[in-house]
Amino acid sequence: MQRRDFLKNTAMAASAVAVGSSVLSAAEAAPAAARPMVKKSLMWGMIKEDLSVMDKFKLLKDLGYDGVELDSPDKLDMKEVLAARDKTGLLIPGTVNSMHWKLPLSDPDPKKREECVKSIEKALWDTKEYGGSTVLVVPGVVNASVTYGEAYERSQAEIRKLLPIAEKTGVKIAIENVWNQFLLSPLEAAKFVDDFKHPMVGWYMDIGNVLRYGWPVSWIEALNKRILKLHLKEYSLKKQNDLGLWKGFEVELMEGDCNWAEVNKALQKVGYSGWASAEVPGGDRKRLLTIREKMDLVFNA
Repeated sequence: MQRRDFLKNTAMAASAVAVGSSVLSAAEAAPAAARPMVKKSLMWGMIKEDLSVMDKFKLLKDLGYDGVELDSPDKLDMKEVLAARDKTGLLIPGTVNSMHWKLPLSDPDPKKREECVKSIEKALWDTKEYGGSTVLVVPGVVNASVTYGEAYERSQAEIRKLLPIAEKTGVKIAIENVWNQFLLSPLEAAKFVDDFKHPMVGWYMDIGNVLRYGWPVSWIEALNKRILKLHLKEYSLKKQNDLGLWKGFEVELMEGDCNWAEVNKALQKVGYSGWASAEVPGGDRKRLLTIREKMDLVFNA
């Protein structure tokens, strides 16, 4: 090989190595997109073991859960709950208001609406003590005695009364999509949140509930950064059609019509990375372990 060709080939090889190293360095430097579901939780009422508060917390921690969502107001002893949280390290990401079905914010009776507001106020303060960040709130119910417009107007007015408390506690009001014949489309749900023009109001996305009205990906794309937390459950459209509306829920996670891989992609796209809580039929230790294992499959779909 002539000296000129040798130098040329050597220079080309060096360049190739440099380019390869540059690409590798860039790949190593680029942070991987955050996983959308990273912390596992479930609802307190799903624990069907006859145990103390402390032992229930220990059970969930042993089974691989990161947290548990409580109801508020409730009959649990705050000191007992906090002691169990601190002893086990099992977190309380938030609470679910326990009065919004019995006394909906859309009720024609202003006294009932006022009672519900007070219950949510207590839930906000309780959640602050627990170290949580959200209170799940069903915004209202449309029925034969409450029109859609009335539900919208009343629930917005009542939630606005709670905004100063949300600010003081640092706990957000998370509106959930449920089967209440209200806020039936993702665009309307986004508008409902945006109407408040306030950072302390967001959305609690229930993946399984959506399948009655549409597809989870559409809701995730529309709600985007408004999504504060996730509830996980399945739904089978075949069971709905063959056996009845509520029978659609009688299917295990990963065995219904929710495309969890697409849900994860959509959540990742909007930048969600946080809690996901199972809201399915609970049971004893064996059943709770099965649920956590199903959640693992959902998280990694």
